[in-house]
Amino acid sequence: MSVGLTAALGEFASSIQFGDIPCTVWPTVRSGFTDCAATMVAGKSEPVVQILKRTLGASETREATLYFGREKSGAAEAAWINGAAAHALDYDDVALRGHPSTTLVPALLAEGEVLGNSGAEIATAYVAGYEVWADLVDRERGKHHDKGWHPTGIFGPIAAAAACARLRRLDSRRAAAALGIAASRASGLMANFGTMTKPFHAGCAAHAGVLAARLAELGMTSAPDALEHPQGFLNAVSQSGDYDARTIRIGETWQIEKQGLSIKKYPICFAAHRIVDAVLDLAGAQDIKAEQVVHVRVCLSLLAAKLLRNAFPQTALEAKFSAQFAVAAALISGNVGLSELTDEFVRNAGIQNFMKRVSVETNEIYDAESPVQSIYDEVHIALAAGKHLSSEQVRRPRGHPANPLRPGELWHKFNDCIAAGGGSVDVARLFGALQHVDELASVADLYAGQA
Repeated sequence: MSVGLTAALGEFASSIQFGDIPCTVWPTVRSGFTDCAATMVAGKSEPVVQILKRTLGASETREATLYFGREKSGAAEAAWINGAAAHALDYDDVALRGHPSTTLVPALLAEGEVLGNSGAEIATAYVAGYEVWADLVDRERGKHHDKGWHPTGIFGPIAAAAACARLRRLDSRRAAAALGIAASRASGLMANFGTMTKPFHAGCAAHAGVLAARLAELGMTSAPDALEHPQGFLNAVSQSGDYDARTIRIGETWQIEKQGLSIKKYPICFAAHRIVDAVLDLAGAQDIKAEQVVHVRVCLSLLAAKLLRNAFPQTALEAKFSAQFAVAAALISGNVGLSELTDEFVRNAGIQNFMKRVSVETNEIYDAESPVQSIYDEVHIALAAGKHLSSEQVRRPRGHPANPLRPGELWHKFNDCIAAGGGSVDVARLFGALQHVDELASVADLYAGQA
């Protein structure tokens, strides 16, 4: 009798060992932990995080640390709060049609602190979660976003459950049960992009993963074919029922080595990053000033345009999902960074007026390697003098594995994020520890000397 998908993924999660993983993978894992820690601290004071923390209330269980500070809570709650914080600014890394680190890292730090795991153990568990997520998302031939699913919200719980099952050393049967439990926690709607609920998706996913592994360890069951059953996960989230639930390929290829992580250069929806790169490069090369611009035409995919749904945002949250804002900020400020993503900046009359000069043109020529986006994005700028300029065709944004951040840029982002979050974190020490997370003797080493 052949092994089903749920059982195969459970077996993979339970059996993966540190020594199985190629050493070429560890730089990607280190970047994932480092980037997530930065965005977690930067996002800790965002309203969604504080609302969630107040709603969950004070916990008598002080198992796990909140955003590298003095506060603690139960591990499941810490994963929930830290996951929401890491995604609150939409500045966290991107892969697999979603945001894997913002789900996996909070869950692993919380459980790793409780269990006293080593750096090698949480790094191995991260790879387990990434590989399970990659396996599931790549089975769908359609586009989850087009159906209205936020992939972070639907794949995150299952991936986090796989990672936490590995940390808890669950056998293959219990690991598979954890995946099935987490699959029933899968949720997240695109309609909530640009609101506090989007980062809540990531927190919910991290929380679901921690809880699912704990429940499975104590004997809670789920369907042994919860993922592949005709009424199971894959069919429920499929765009049109066009997916592969039969082929077992987990472990044949290291998807984390093949697909990697995109480290965001700008704290906005990733669908807008190529636009910002195009505008900044063209403006720099041609010395364009915002006051010279009559009109900007942005060319990108139809699905990317659906993600960038807010033509005239009024808040920073809305602006993260706006092609018009991305162009206006890039040309007026020369940057799209944390200082531009404030309600005051978004509502500035200059920004509001400039956004009216931006139009969006869509196509459906999608990139096979990045199903949300077209093969390339470009912008065309009309100047008051009657001159028309066109950008280069941008195929891979800065921070993409094929166009990585320059040396020092991750440190610069990390430093900026920690400063934005406030507190008295020892920035250099924490950055150094995260850049060698797989070598740490204990997860506790990440919190030594933090305040």
